[in-house]
Amino acid sequence: MEETGIIFDIQGHSVHDGPGTRTLVFLSGCPLCCEWCANPEGMELQPQVRFKKVNCVHREQCCTRCADACPHNAIAFTSDDSEAPLEIDRRLCRTCDTLDCVKACLKEALIISGKEMTVTELMKVLKRDRRFWGPEGGVSFTGGEPLFQKRFILQLLQRCKESYIHTVLETSAYAETAFFLEAMSMVEFAFIDLKHMDPVKHKEKTGVSCRRIHENIRALARSDWSGRLVFRMPIIENYNDNEENILATAAFLNEIGVYEINILPFHRLGDSKWTQLGLTYPYRDYKETPGQKMEQIQQLFLDQNIACYNGYRTPF
Repeated sequence: MEETGIIFDIQGHSVHDGPGTRTLVFLSGCPLCCEWCANPEGMELQPQVRFKKVNCVHREQCCTRCADACPHNAIAFTSDDSEAPLEIDRRLCRTCDTLDCVKACLKEALIISGKEMTVTELMKVLKRDRRFWGPEGGVSFTGGEPLFQKRFILQLLQRCKESYIHTVLETSAYAETAFFLEAMSMVEFAFIDLKHMDPVKHKEKTGVSCRRIHENIRALARSDWSGRLVFRMPIIENYNDNEENILATAAFLNEIGVYEINILPFHRLGDSKWTQLGLTYPYRDYKETPGQKMEQIQQLFLDQNIACYNGYRTPF
């Protein structure tokens, strides 16, 4: 039986998410709720309606097409002194499978993030892009959390393997261990996030403990998997950027015998998408991680014999 999944974005010509030039596929759904998430539209396992108020012409042209089309009365117009011209009851949106409001909007003020695709449909996209990858390229699956759609990702990875397509998995490693190892057995390269080494601190900002993540990583290190693993760590001010956590992370890498990590500076690129989803971005007032701080963290890892790549533009 062919599986169907939810994809919220596909990007071509990615050069920072694995070797060579790649197609980047974003799968919806995630068991974590990171407060700094840059892709909040991928948190839930269903298409998400985003409202881009800059495109809305309700106040200028008295347009009510979206509200008229909504079968659930989920859209209400606000007063002129309100920042946004309309409000959306997201609880009602979760029961909708037609998204008539988006179809009715002629100005793309309402857009959908998320589309159902079969494995075959997605494979057609990958085979179309294949001629642009070069000898080292391929596809990288990210999200959301690509392992959240269990049957879909397994079938995708199997089809890629049969088609000799190089695969990369970007994952939190938060999954049932046997399934995690099965998925990893079909990829040649993986990025795994390490957000914090303390289980309580990890749960505080992501909603889950890191114990299962660390158990899965240890299980992978004990297995016969021969792929390349690079850890990634988003640097979050006053959360995981202290020396104690950095050294604990380095000790964990030395323990399991994996010696590569990519540290990523905090950014606010997801801020607008949180707003478009009717959410408040908890890190709106935070600034990008200073270069000097990134270099200090990099040196701490280097001093512990861990190869540490600094920033987003690192080629792999």
